[in-house]
Amino acid sequence: MTDAGPFSGSTAFCARCGSILPLLQEFGSVRCYACEKVYDAEDFSNLKFQYTIHFNSVSVVTHENMLNRDDPEGPVVERKCPKCGNDRMSYATLQLRSADEGQTVFYTCIACKYKETENS
Repeated sequence: MTDAGPFSGSTAFCARCGSILPLLQEFGSVRCYACEKVYDAEDFSNLKFQYTIHFNSVSVVTHENMLNRDDPEGPVVERKCPKCGNDRMSYATLQLRSADEGQTVFYTCIACKYKETENS
């Protein structure tokens, strides 16, 4: 892939026009869709790729961890906590009853973690 062009030669991009190249098939060559430049299969013969797959780390969630979290459990609204008097609570909603009735709102105090519900 040592074509004299304005773009640096890369295996994924055309050196002449810079557009992305199609994948190399089992037989034949690669033709750039934009400028029609043809690259022989030998141009790709010495390629080596290295990649790393990062999986999500697993953390153990316990009841103690949930109670001692500092971040709110959802959106925060101005609502006074009946237990400690804090004026900010987070909330979450669920449709627990039939569809023609309102949602149930679960409030959690962000200071003392007191929980209360409200049926709309």
